[in-house]
Amino acid sequence: MDIKALQDELIDEFSLFDDWMDKYEHLIELGKSLPLIDPSLKTDDRIIKGCQSKVWLHSTMEDGKVIFTADSDAIITKGIIAVLIRVFSHQSPEDIVAADTGFIDEIGLKEHLSPTRANGLVAMIKQMKLYAVAFQAQLKN
Repeated sequence: MDIKALQDELIDEFSLFDDWMDKYEHLIELGKSLPLIDPSLKTDDRIIKGCQSKVWLHSTMEDGKVIFTADSDAIITKGIIAVLIRVFSHQSPEDIVAADTGFIDEIGLKEHLSPTRANGLVAMIKQMKLYAVAFQAQLKN
């Protein structure tokens, strides 16, 4: 499934909930469904800078697609990174770099996060795109 279709799927999912507490619950559930990251990957060099909580992000490249795994020590943050992984994992580096992230506003996520969590969200997206840029450069060499 391409990035736009995954984003639309998430927008539809979140639109099922009228109340923001229900949306938070859904976000927490998404975080709980995130596959566990190998504990050996929870290293300082994988911590996303700019997040209030600790978020570890790891990426690999398989068959021209970027695969992300992550974990966080905070349940809401883990839900946020789970949403991003659902959209960006198993996509080509080019598609990740070019992806529009307006779906986050459509879900209403940014406006309902504290300023520090919103900054963390931006930092997570930035880090995922940086990994994609690095893989793009690898493919060209």
